[in-house]
Amino acid sequence: MTAKTKSSPLFLGIDTGGTYTDAVLWSEAGGPNGKVLAKAKALTTRHDLAVGISGAVDAVLQKSGTDPAAIKLVSMSTTLATNALVEGQGGRVALVMIGFSEGDLARDGLKAALGTDPVVFCPGGHDVHGNAAKLDLSGLEAALPELGASVSGFAVCAYFATRNPAHELAARDLIREKTGLPVTASHELSAKLGGPRRALTTLLNARLISMIDRLVAATEGFLVARKIAAPLMVVRGDGALVSAAFARQRPIETILSGPAASLVGARHMTGLDNAVVSDIGGTTTDVAVLDKGRPRLDPEGATVGGFRTMVEAVAMRTFGLGGDSEVALEDGALNPKILLGPRRLVPLALAGMMHGEAVTSELERQLRAPNPGRMDGRLAIRTGVPERLAAGLTGAEAKLYEMIGAVPLAVDRLLTSNAQNATLNRLVSRGLVHVAGFTPSDAAHVLGKQANWDAATARLGAELFARKRDGRGQSIAASPEAISERVLTTLTRLSAEVILETAFAEDGLDGAATVAHALVQRAVDSHPGIARLSVALDRPVIGLGASAPLHYAGLPPLVGNDCVVPEDTDVANALGAVVGQVRVSAEARVSQPQEGLFRVASGETVRDFKDEAAAIAAAETDVRAIAAGRARDAGTDSAEIEVASEFRVSTVEGQRMFIEAHVVAVASGRPRIAV
Repeated sequence: MTAKTKSSPLFLGIDTGGTYTDAVLWSEAGGPNGKVLAKAKALTTRHDLAVGISGAVDAVLQKSGTDPAAIKLVSMSTTLATNALVEGQGGRVALVMIGFSEGDLARDGLKAALGTDPVVFCPGGHDVHGNAAKLDLSGLEAALPELGASVSGFAVCAYFATRNPAHELAARDLIREKTGLPVTASHELSAKLGGPRRALTTLLNARLISMIDRLVAATEGFLVARKIAAPLMVVRGDGALVSAAFARQRPIETILSGPAASLVGARHMTGLDNAVVSDIGGTTTDVAVLDKGRPRLDPEGATVGGFRTMVEAVAMRTFGLGGDSEVALEDGALNPKILLGPRRLVPLALAGMMHGEAVTSELERQLRAPNPGRMDGRLAIRTGVPERLAAGLTGAEAKLYEMIGAVPLAVDRLLTSNAQNATLNRLVSRGLVHVAGFTPSDAAHVLGKQANWDAATARLGAELFARKRDGRGQSIAASPEAISERVLTTLTRLSAEVILETAFAEDGLDGAATVAHALVQRAVDSHPGIARLSVALDRPVIGLGASAPLHYAGLPPLVGNDCVVPEDTDVANALGAVVGQVRVSAEARVSQPQEGLFRVASGETVRDFKDEAAAIAAAETDVRAIAAGRARDAGTDSAEIEVASEFRVSTVEGQRMFIEAHVVAVASGRPRIAV
C-alpha cells in the first residue's frame, strides 16, 4: 500500500444479505471515484450475525494488510428487513389502535399483515385539527401482563396522531412502564394522513426491531473486538445514511436498504446516469431506475412483500426471485412449468457443505425409493435465533419446533399430515426454522457454473427433482443436468420479465399489470401470432449481484438493450454504503380549526397562534431545529438545511382564505468520521 493510501482515511462498507455478508475497504484516494482496496464475502449466519460479519471483514483486513485503527467510518446496508417482509417473517408484536374500530383493519392490507398477532382497541384519538376525544387506556393496561410475556414489542397508532400525538405518547409511556419492551408510535415514522396504512407501517417496524437490533449489536460487538473506533452508519431505503442508533429505533426505514445502496454503488461504478438497475441476490431481485444520475423515489411509499408502507424509499420493485429461490413444479399441468420463489430455501449444496452425511444420507435414501415422494429433497433445521423469539407458539407449533434441531431433519420423516406442513410453514414465517431444498444455486453447482459449496449434494437434489412426474406420469427431466439447465433458463427469463414489468410500471402502466404481464411474456417468448410483439428498453441494464454474470448473460436479447455487469458487482451494496450522504427531514402542519386561529403541529408539540405569518414562522423555526437535531442523531455535524412551504388556500368573493400549510425541512451532509 502506498504512503498516500495510508494517510487517507479508510472506509469500511458491509452488506448483510440473506445468503452472503459482503465487505469492502475503500479509500477516497486513487482517482475521482476512489479505490476499492479489498473485498470479500462470507456466509450470513442468521443465528449469530457477528460470525458472518467477522468472516467478511477479517478477510478484507487480511487482504489489504490494513491496521483496523486506520478505518474512520463503517457503513452498513442490509437486505434482512426487506427479506423478512417478503418472506412474511418477524417477531410477534401487539398492535394498539386508539380511536379506530375493528373495521379499519380491513383497509390497506392491515389485517393480512397482522395475521394472528394480537390487537387492542382503545377509545381516544383526535380530529383533523388535533382536538382530543376522551382517552381510555384501561383495556390496554389490563392486557399488558399477558401481552408482555408473549410479544417482542408493541406498535401504537392513534387516530390523527400526526396532528396531535398526545394519546400515542400516553400509550407508549404506559407500555414501557409496565413491560419494558420496545414500542413504536406511528407519529415517529410518518407525518402523512391515512391511519390504517400508518398503523401497517408501525406494525412492520415493531416486528423488525429485534432483527435490526441483533444486526447492529453484532456489528458493534465485532468493531469493538477488532479495535475499530469508527462511527457506524446504516443505509436507509432512500439511499441516505443514518447512524446505527437512529436505525435501531426506526428499522422500517432500512427496508430496501441493500437495494438503495446498490443503486448508489451502480452509479458510482459505471458512471451511467440513465439505466435500469437489477440486483439479484439469494432471496430477491430488486429492480429500479436511474434517471439523471439519481434513483427515482416512490412518493407513495415503498411496497415490499405486497404491503404499501409510508416509508419514503427508492422506487424499487422487489421480487421473490434469486439464486436461493424455492424451485417448484406447476400443479396439474401436462407439461408443468418450473416455478421459482418467492420463498428462499437453504440450497442443498450449502446444507451439504455444512452438515455433510446428515444431508446426503437422507437424499440417497429418498433416491433408493421406487417412486418419487412429494417431500423429497426437503430438510428442516432450526435457525438458531434466541429462544425468547419463539414466544407465543401454539401447541402444535411448539411440538413440531421441539422435534427440529440444529441438524437437518428430512421433512418426510418429520411430517405426517398436510396440517403439519402448514404448521412448518408458520415456523418458517416466524424465522424460527429454515427449509433446505433444490434451488437455482444447486442447479449452477450441478452444471459447474458455481463451485463455492458442495456440488455432490446439489446433484443428489437435482436427481430427486428430475424424478418428479408430469401430467402424463413421466419424469420431468432425463438427467440432473437437463433439469438444472431448465431451472437456470427459467431464472434468466423471469429476470427479463421482472425488469420489463418494472419499466412498464415506471411508464405509468402499473394499473394494467395483468395485460402488461401477458404482453411481456409473449414478447420475451418471441411468441408467433397474428400480432407480432417485440419490446426493448430505452437504456441499458446494470446487472448487480455475485450471480449476475451467470444469470444475466442471456439477458440482452430478452430486454432489447445491453447489460453492463461492473467489475465489483458482487459488492455493489457494500460499496454504495460508504459513498452516500446523511439525509433526514422534518415536517410541520399549520391548520385553521376556526377563523383567526392557526394551529401548528410539529414534532410532538401542538401550539396555537392568532396570526398566520407568526404560525408559519414558528413552523419553519420548528422544522429547522427538528431537522438539525435529527441530522446530528443520524450522524452528521455538517448538515445543510433547506426549508420549503406549500400552502392550500381558496378564494371567496375575492378574498384569500387560508386552509392549510405544509412545511418541510431537509438536512443533508457527509457523515462524521473518526479523528
